[in-house]
Amino acid sequence: MGELSRIWRESEHRYRLMGNKCGHCDMVFFPIRDVCPHCHRESIGKMKPVELSGKGEIVSFTIVHDTPPSFVRQRPYTLALIRLDEGPVLTGQIVDAEKDAVEIGKRVKSVFRKIGEDGKSGIIQYGYKFVLE
Repeated sequence: MGELSRIWRESEHRYRLMGNKCGHCDMVFFPIRDVCPHCHRESIGKMKPVELSGKGEIVSFTIVHDTPPSFVRQRPYTLALIRLDEGPVLTGQIVDAEKDAVEIGKRVKSVFRKIGEDGKSGIIQYGYKFVLE
């Protein structure tokens, strides 16, 4: 494997769901922020990386039927707003579940899955998705 692939694999954020926490107010953010939007100046230099559990509950969801070209093979698919146990709300695809099984309030956990491929170069992009607990 080349040097580029090693750097990619060893990146702190590649295989983990990473956020950060304000050292002033203890709020957790995803994606990572340089400055806490609540504490502003007080948070400068106090934002600390934190690994998120990837567990949370569905706040809202929709079934996507009209997809971008790279998701045509997956349609229809479920896209949800998920409130992680640590507090941040993020958007994620629900996989390995019948669409009728997805409900607001259900518990989910993140899984590491293939997101897509970059054209004919064969570069595979991975990221987080969610499954029902």
